[in-house]
Amino acid sequence: MHLKRIAVLGSTGSIGINTLRVVERFPKEFQVVALSAYTNTRLLEQQIKKFSPLYAGASRQGIEYLHKCRGLGKSKLFCVEEGMAPIVNSPQVDTVVLGIRGAAALKPLLGAVRSGKTVALANKEALVMAGHIIIKEAKRHNATIVPVDSEQSAIFQCLDGKNKSELNKVYLTASGGSLCDVPKSEFGKLSVSRILKHPRWKMGKKITVDSATLMNKGLEIIEAMWLFNLDADAIEVLIHPQAVIHSMVEFRDGSILAQLGITDMRLPIQYALTYPRRFKTNLKDMDFLKLRQLTFKKPDLNKFPALQLCMDVARDKGTTPCVLNAANEEAVEAFLNNKVNFLGIYKIVEKVVSKHRSIQSPTLEDVWAADGWAREQAKGLILN
Repeated sequence: MHLKRIAVLGSTGSIGINTLRVVERFPKEFQVVALSAYTNTRLLEQQIKKFSPLYAGASRQGIEYLHKCRGLGKSKLFCVEEGMAPIVNSPQVDTVVLGIRGAAALKPLLGAVRSGKTVALANKEALVMAGHIIIKEAKRHNATIVPVDSEQSAIFQCLDGKNKSELNKVYLTASGGSLCDVPKSEFGKLSVSRILKHPRWKMGKKITVDSATLMNKGLEIIEAMWLFNLDADAIEVLIHPQAVIHSMVEFRDGSILAQLGITDMRLPIQYALTYPRRFKTNLKDMDFLKLRQLTFKKPDLNKFPALQLCMDVARDKGTTPCVLNAANEEAVEAFLNNKVNFLGIYKIVEKVVSKHRSIQSPTLEDVWAADGWAREQAKGLILN
């Protein structure tokens, strides 16, 4: 059995770093053949020296830096700004770990599924934008998408080998984010640094902000619709502060299967890489005797209106989810740069979505047009 050849796109982010930690534990199972990053070129340099990939991608500025470095071996450099085609189309790649954030992941994801790859998917925005196209292409080219996000991984594991026609409902759990116990009256005063303090996960800035607004959970609703061929109304969000149950599925006979585990991203990453096999981890075991309680409550949609907006958008489908995602990306970036306050994120997204006239069954060109339109609308609101 040959080594599973891995490409890690977004290797310097939290998903990429944890992926390489997992791969490093199993040198007889995996070979890193490609790495890519955008801004953190110094860390990418260290990764290239450690894993000796055949390909390494960086920004134009990053490539200039890497050309001056010694000890990079024979890694072939490519510019990520010109696309990921050299990697996702390469016959030397078996599995693509997609840790690129935001809409930038759509093109490499489509390229990977059209090349029949296994994709360990840690990006939800691409499916939100064009889930109907991605899933159709994956089926056409016999590609496999294994989700990496803990909630989608939990659903994937609970449904593996089951008759999906017998599924009744999916429960997406959420820790509640950094503002679970903060009154809404204080939201307008919250600083960027306060929002970025997540109680459970150490993540990138954008996803941490999305977790605070619960936009992240709303995007996961849309993502789950496409991944598991569900109606929006078959997905229910539950706030579960302990973050022990990562999600649950209910079948029509009333039976419920849940996936539990410690809060460590290496667990779903390893499962995605080894699927359908399971390898032993070096993570601590869960101690059930220390679990005092597992609690659940409904999300407060008045306090977190972004979640309700996502539910409505999920039902609408068409190009509206793409518009929602693009407007949110722009609004979150503006918040991180102190151009709008925390409450301004939702206001901008809601206004852009309300202006949009959805195109049902859109082409890829329609998706990109909607994405561009939404960004221009959001930027206009930010400037005002």
